[in-house]
Amino acid sequence: MEPYLPVIWAGVLGLAVAMYVILDGFDLGIGILFPATHAEEERDVMMNSVAPFWDGNETWLVLGGGALWVAFPAAYAIIMPAHYLPVIGLLLALVLRGVSFEFRWVAKPRHRKWDVAFVLGSTLAAFLQGTILGSLLQGIEVADGQFAGGAFDWLTPFSVFVGLAVVAGYGLLGATWLIMRTTGPVQALGRDWAVRLLVAVIVAMGLVSLWTPLGSDHVAERWFSTPNIYYLWPVPLVTALVALITWQAIRKERNALPFVGAVLLFLLGFLGLVISAMPYLVPPDLTIWDVSGSSSSQLFLLVGTLVLFPLVIGYTVFVYWMFRGKVSPGEGYH
Repeated sequence: MEPYLPVIWAGVLGLAVAMYVILDGFDLGIGILFPATHAEEERDVMMNSVAPFWDGNETWLVLGGGALWVAFPAAYAIIMPAHYLPVIGLLLALVLRGVSFEFRWVAKPRHRKWDVAFVLGSTLAAFLQGTILGSLLQGIEVADGQFAGGAFDWLTPFSVFVGLAVVAGYGLLGATWLIMRTTGPVQALGRDWAVRLLVAVIVAMGLVSLWTPLGSDHVAERWFSTPNIYYLWPVPLVTALVALITWQAIRKERNALPFVGAVLLFLLGFLGLVISAMPYLVPPDLTIWDVSGSSSSQLFLLVGTLVLFPLVIGYTVFVYWMFRGKVSPGEGYH
């Protein structure tokens, strides 16, 4: 096995996860914020602000799942059985969100049930993503290279808390997206909820940062042993600084800066998770080299990824550029 290939594929997997969380996070956040208003025109603007983007954003989820399956098949064979229930629930929630997004327009004026479906699908998808993340952070029981736990090992107080934290985080991305992309009452709604959700996200990040090392000796040693602590202390400091800048940007009614700040908070949180977990892909025992596939398979798929990756990036940039600018009432793509 070529030792550098698992590192490259870990980078590809990490990039795919980060891109999915940011891009699909804000449109899931729109669904989470949907109950904040019952005004029909405002809800139409909220959905129109993400209509050109939401389905393309899920490309990154497919890339992440494919990277895990191809590059780290042993990890895939452990992680999936450990999370069958939340993964199935997540996929069904994403389907429900997608179906409700399309059917809401054609069902008017009798579309209330699709509003409910949109909210439930978006919120449940965000929550289950968080519970899977929390379950991975707390570790998976493995024996002889196979999952050795129970069907509900993923459901713990910690994973539930992380699930709620992800809901708040996606809500923050959605709220700041509305600040950036809309005007009038919808923008005011986004600004109002962004303040509340920013507080919730910062509190949640702090609690997870304390809870995780308390439940894992490996994570505690990674962050608090010397000399690591001297190298890693800038991460929480920069996170606090970004949160402060984001707060001020919201209060000063800036347009794009709150969304940029929310994205940076997610990236810093993701960096913290990488620092805590790597090189373990199946905590607490299996590293990326332990669960790596054959070098020939990784190299073959890496060539294909390098060919397709610029196309995905190009498509994403093109769509966001084509549909740039603010969405006003009565405008939109659906």
